[in-house]
Amino acid sequence: MATKPEIDFPEGPPPTELVIEDLVVGDGPEAVPGANVEVHYLGVEFDTGEEFDSSWNRGESIEFPLRGLIQGWQDGIPGMKVGGRRKLTIPPEQAYGPAGGGHRLSGKTLIFVIDLLGTR
Repeated sequence: MATKPEIDFPEGPPPTELVIEDLVVGDGPEAVPGANVEVHYLGVEFDTGEEFDSSWNRGESIEFPLRGLIQGWQDGIPGMKVGGRRKLTIPPEQAYGPAGGGHRLSGKTLIFVIDLLGTR
C-alpha cells in the first residue's frame, strides 16, 4: 500500500464510541498493547472532513510507542497486523478531550486511516 488513503466524508452523527474498521487485513506480525509501531497515517476531522495531519505529506513513515499516543490509538491499533490498513473513528474522550481543553483538536471527533508497517 504505497498510496495515500482517501477518506470519504462521513455521514450521520459522530459516534460516541471508538469505531474500528479494517480496510485491509495484514498478514504480518500483530501489534500488541504498548508496542512500538511504525505507521503511515492520515487524520481528518469528522465534522468538516478536513485533513489535519498526514505522515504521507511528509513523505516518511513514523515510529512511536503506543503508550505515548491518544487513547483511541492505544485501543484501536492492537490486534492489527503488519501490512494492514485500519480506519479509526475516535470520539473526543479518546482523542484530545472535550472542547476548551487547550488543544486545537479538543472537542472534535477524529478519523484516522493507519497503515501498519512494522511493530516491535
